Amino acid sequence: MTLISPQAFQPLKGVRVLSLALNLPGPAALMRLVQMGAACLKLEPPGGDPMAQYSARAYDKLHEGIQTRTADLKTDAGQQQLARELAQTDVLITSFRPSALVKLGLSWTTLQEKYPQLSQIAIFGAPGERAEEAGHDLTYQADNDLITGLELPATLYADMGGALMTSEAVLQAVLHQRSEGRGAYVEVALSGAAGFLALPRAWGVTELGAAVGGGHAGYRIYPCQDGRVAMAALEPHFARRLCMAAGIEMPGIQTMFEAATHEAVAAFLLTQTRAQLDTLALEKDVPLHTLKPTSSHE
Repeated sequence: MTLISPQAFQPLKGVRVLSLALNLPGPAALMRLVQMGAACLKLEPPGGDPMAQYSARAYDKLHEGIQTRTADLKTDAGQQQLARELAQTDVLITSFRPSALVKLGLSWTTLQEKYPQLSQIAIFGAPGERAEEAGHDLTYQADNDLITGLELPATLYADMGGALMTSEAVLQAVLHQRSEGRGAYVEVALSGAAGFLALPRAWGVTELGAAVGGGHAGYRIYPCQDGRVAMAALEPHFARRLCMAAGIEMPGIQTMFEAATHEAVAAFLLTQTRAQLDTLALEKDVPLHTLKPTSSHE
């Protein structure tokens, strides 16, 4: 078997991608497409990409290896510039609402007539009839029951999930082009991306009391002597190793769902430092990760 490093394996080498998508999903998709060998060009409006103002650091990382040019698509000159680029583009990525695509002459029907070999990946906020609705990552997460309190999510799940789906859609389009000899149109909805990430929650896998919803004593976040520990001893063999370390008898997997086991594991972990738990993880092959204390416990 020959192992191929991600850097050496570039399935999109020779594929030309043009993006008009701003903020995070489009550029994050380009970042992955560049890694797969695609030649990526991004046209930005005269005011630039808002991401550069939100976070210059993020903007710089997202655009490494990507050509960026300015084009005002609301002017004749900008439209002519766009036409020149589209004539030599394999895949176009957009993130406008459907009505804006029509105004800019970028509807799939129009593009297909002018550039039959071109594929289009259209990023929308929500699918179907809701594609004209205003929204952002936070609203798409809320739409899929991923907001559980008043705190903001740890990261932009809908945007980054949408970026992954966009890069996947580019691969689909390229395969279609190569097999059918013509371009393909694929829609990516950020709300749909959040919905995909939320499927375990929708299925009840992470609901309160479920195995990975706090019901299993080996799959929880606990305080330890000098911080916290994300314990993931879910499978029976991992759970047994945790119980052995904690001095807990485990006749069967149901033991891990008993209140007494939760209490015993919690009590044991409170006696352990992060360093001790890191050693336990290595020596006993227990899946865990230690964390600093939360600010409220520092």
